[in-house]
Amino acid sequence: MVIRRIGMLTGGGDAPGLNAVIRAVVKTAIHDYGWEVIGIRNGFDGLIPPTSAEPLTLDDVRGILPRGGTILGTANRGSPLVRRVDSNGRVELVDQTPEAIATLEELGIDALIVIGGDGTLNIGHELAKKGVPVVGVPKTIDNDLPETDQTFGFDTAVLTATEAIDKLHTTAESHHRVMVLEVMGRDAGWIAIHAGIAGGADVILIPEIPFHVRKVVEKIAERDRAGRHFSIVVVAEGAKAAGSGQFYIQPKDELSLGRLGGIGEWLSDTLAMSSGHESRCTVLGHLQRGGTPTAFDRVLATRYGAAAVRSVAKGMFNHMVALKGNRICEVPLERCVGRIRTVPPDGELVQTARGLGISLGI
Repeated sequence: MVIRRIGMLTGGGDAPGLNAVIRAVVKTAIHDYGWEVIGIRNGFDGLIPPTSAEPLTLDDVRGILPRGGTILGTANRGSPLVRRVDSNGRVELVDQTPEAIATLEELGIDALIVIGGDGTLNIGHELAKKGVPVVGVPKTIDNDLPETDQTFGFDTAVLTATEAIDKLHTTAESHHRVMVLEVMGRDAGWIAIHAGIAGGADVILIPEIPFHVRKVVEKIAERDRAGRHFSIVVVAEGAKAAGSGQFYIQPKDELSLGRLGGIGEWLSDTLAMSSGHESRCTVLGHLQRGGTPTAFDRVLATRYGAAAVRSVAKGMFNHMVALKGNRICEVPLERCVGRIRTVPPDGELVQTARGLGISLGI
């Protein structure tokens, strides 16, 4: 297969390091192979007429390495597999994959690099099954994609959460309060447990381990008896009390997993009533997605972008580039989608937290 022009898009939530991937793809494609690169705007939405795509040159990617976000834009609900279309005043769900494939053909794109998390990579996998040459790049601050040791964006998100814990410590100690920090993590508590350990949290609550409020209150009381009249509680947005469900601000629908939120405020109010301490909640939210990527994320994202171009050159389509130990390799997309990588409840990280005296609410 002769490659002359490749396309690239970013889908799902933004993450620090996306621009580093874009830069690496463009520079590697041009310098090493002499290919043209077409940037598709706003995720897969850019492939549905009216299309939005343009060539990316070396000038276009100059200076973007330290920038957060994505110069291509992104979309959370931009799947061509299932799209809402207004038909005679009635909303219908339509498969617009044929239109997306036709756009790729019209643009003369010989291969497509898809940068995103599970949803984006699943769309890429479906396009690959229909004959589109696709290479995936793993992106999610939640670090919950299987078949790779780490996704870019995670390190920066953990640093942001850790810095927040550090700052909450001083207020908690000064006012003798319980400070609850809600971080992202729908079904996987990687950010919560990494930041919690790094920041010296007293309680870490993750989706993988349903918690008991009573156990959290006991930990706060234990600290009181030891003369430490404040506590730091880190809770993932997808955590849930034993016997209860997750908290949703916006419910699920046909095209969305729903918007989680509220666990932090609920927990703070509950602990205030049960522990005898004032309690306050801080929700980091999208602060975890933004800002300058760490050096680690810049390097990892750059390695992923360069490796994705090499995968195209080798014809390794319907694969995702992945980090295994210190090595970048390719794994079949079918092994990377439809499931998530969670924190093992009996794994080394959880054992480390327990050994430090951190309560997991059990």
